[in-house]
Amino acid sequence: MHPHSPASTGLTRRGVLVGTAAFAGATATTTASAAEAAPGRPARATVFTNVRPYGAKRPTDLVAVDGLLTSGPAPHGAEVVDCGGRIALPTLVDAHIHPDKTAWGEPWVSRNPAGSIAEYAEEDVKLHHALRTPLKERAERLMGHAVTRGTRAMRAHADVAPAYDLAGVEGVGSARRNLRHALDVEIVAFPQHGVIRAPGTRELLEEAARTGAVDRVGGIDPIGFDEALDEQLDVVFGIADRHGVGVDIHLHERAATGLESLRAIIARTRALSLQGKVTVSHVFCVPGLPARELDRLAAELADAGISLTTVAPSSDLVLPIDRLREHGVEVGLGSDGVRDSWSPFGNADMLHRAHLLAWVGDARLDEELEAAFRAGADGGARLLGLPETDLKPGSPADFLLVRGECLPQILVDLPQRDLVVRAGRVVAREGELTGR
Repeated sequence: MHPHSPASTGLTRRGVLVGTAAFAGATATTTASAAEAAPGRPARATVFTNVRPYGAKRPTDLVAVDGLLTSGPAPHGAEVVDCGGRIALPTLVDAHIHPDKTAWGEPWVSRNPAGSIAEYAEEDVKLHHALRTPLKERAERLMGHAVTRGTRAMRAHADVAPAYDLAGVEGVGSARRNLRHALDVEIVAFPQHGVIRAPGTRELLEEAARTGAVDRVGGIDPIGFDEALDEQLDVVFGIADRHGVGVDIHLHERAATGLESLRAIIARTRALSLQGKVTVSHVFCVPGLPARELDRLAAELADAGISLTTVAPSSDLVLPIDRLREHGVEVGLGSDGVRDSWSPFGNADMLHRAHLLAWVGDARLDEELEAAFRAGADGGARLLGLPETDLKPGSPADFLLVRGECLPQILVDLPQRDLVVRAGRVVAREGELTGR
């Protein structure tokens, strides 16, 4: 079906969204790429020879020592990897993904008609019970696949509801532990079924935060879905304040409804001094705002230290990243759902997601294509509090290697990721994880 044709069996995922008003070593502040040499042990060093950073004309060497790139000579005995003239680009950060819901790698799933968030949530539950592979294995399979495509970190939303208890959080937590050598992961306890409308959810959110199983607590459409603006936000922000976790709220509401919810989020962020710890995802009420109103809102968001994420669903719903950044608002790019009950699409490939961002933004010039890549590489890094990678001395030794001409061509053509390097170690080769 063409994306602009009417659905014959109910609303599409995009349509319903448009219509709707711990593991300590895996946290963003303690990344593998910032590892330091333990006293008394030799430095862990690798020399990547014959590399073209960003498509440079002349190949050079990248020297990684204990997870960081350095300008000095490699220590004696350093491993040498010949990169064959491939282009090195920074690895990317997925700022918004739902690995607990995925049917990636499972037998084909035929999806049922659904026409509202509540109906899609019911389909989530059906799929959860229908899939034979345990959730933790499906999540790890997808998250590992993301690594092979060049993702170095992600913010993973895991459904929390009486229908699942904390199975999603536990499954994604298990995957995080098993992939900690290759991937930094933040986990959000996400109340897909609503905070207030699904009794028992607030207690589960509290437990997830209290036990340290999650880094953030979420919310969803306080007015349009939960129909309890103040009550939902009181619960979510109260949990965050009591347990020292962050907040990441799904906001699909549009127009005045969305702006009312967003300003209530801004007010609570300021009141609880949670600046820098709050994200709002999707934020469909922001695209299309008149320039003056957008500037005022962006200034409020920046003052409150609130970041945003987009999944670039369409030209009319993607956030105006450049304008927001001009005001100091951090914006991350994410995959959203991957082959779940909502949609058969998605691939957890952040280079492809940056390609889609450029596509829906009608990018044409090289600098516009490069900006879309940087949104996927740097925007999410800033969101998760990770150091940006620029392939210069002192940068995390986190990069991917591909054959190509230059960054814009790579973003358009999406070549195979031949090697993925994390903290100076090869963690994936030709689409497969290489071990721990």
